[in-house]
Amino acid sequence: MIQAADCHVLSAGFSFHRKPFRMSLSQGIQYYLIRLQSEGRCRALIDGIISPVEPGDIMLFTPTAPYNLIIDEEEFSPGKPRIESGDYHIYCGGSWIEEWWYSRKRPDKVSVPLSDNFLGLFRQLVLEQRRQSDFSPEISSCYLQIVCMEIDRLTTEQPAVSPKGFLAYRMKQYVEEHAALPFKLEDVASHVDISVSRAVHLFKEAFGTSIVKYLNDVRLEMARERITFSPMPLEHVAETCGFANYTYFHRIFRSRFGMSPKEYRAHSRSQI
Repeated sequence: MIQAADCHVLSAGFSFHRKPFRMSLSQGIQYYLIRLQSEGRCRALIDGIISPVEPGDIMLFTPTAPYNLIIDEEEFSPGKPRIESGDYHIYCGGSWIEEWWYSRKRPDKVSVPLSDNFLGLFRQLVLEQRRQSDFSPEISSCYLQIVCMEIDRLTTEQPAVSPKGFLAYRMKQYVEEHAALPFKLEDVASHVDISVSRAVHLFKEAFGTSIVKYLNDVRLEMARERITFSPMPLEHVAETCGFANYTYFHRIFRSRFGMSPKEYRAHSRSQI
């Protein structure tokens, strides 16, 4: 097994451009580069062609691969061009990275739904690199490995993302991230800027289940774990897992697991 020490973060940061910026390196960069477009737009050399890069696009460059980045004015609204481009970038190396990189055919650019959880991995890595005291290369290495594995998970979940599929995966991530909080279908639809009816249709088409059923499945899994491993009262478990009232929680929990929450707690703890 390759150890974390074989995975090195050489540099990590966040850049936000409001002025034109160009970089052209025909001989490429010496290290592996993972660059996530988090805000705004830019253009880059992708598979030999200068192509647009949008939020959620991850560029993956190997050492010596030609690197060409262009940030200039974009038409964000009629008659109002402006420059706005934000990105996280990680320069890295080591045998773990090499093994991960060549474990599958990786295009120069992949697109993933942006989420707070995914962006948070990049933020935490950048913050760790900026520490002036108690800096831990091992922690940075672990964050980098999680970023890489999360890229694989996101791209495996959506192997050929259509525009409609992209919206569906963004809604799915929204549900997963906000499951413990009260929210409405309108909030899910608003997150991807479409109508509720269209959101319901796209989600069902992509995943074969409704938004409400998927939300309840996520909440029930959260509740099952807390019932087993935490000392919380059952009413508190229901509340912290996003259920508005205990009666409803009790009913759908029994329907899903074949026993009441109280019976499940006793049964699951007897198995530990």
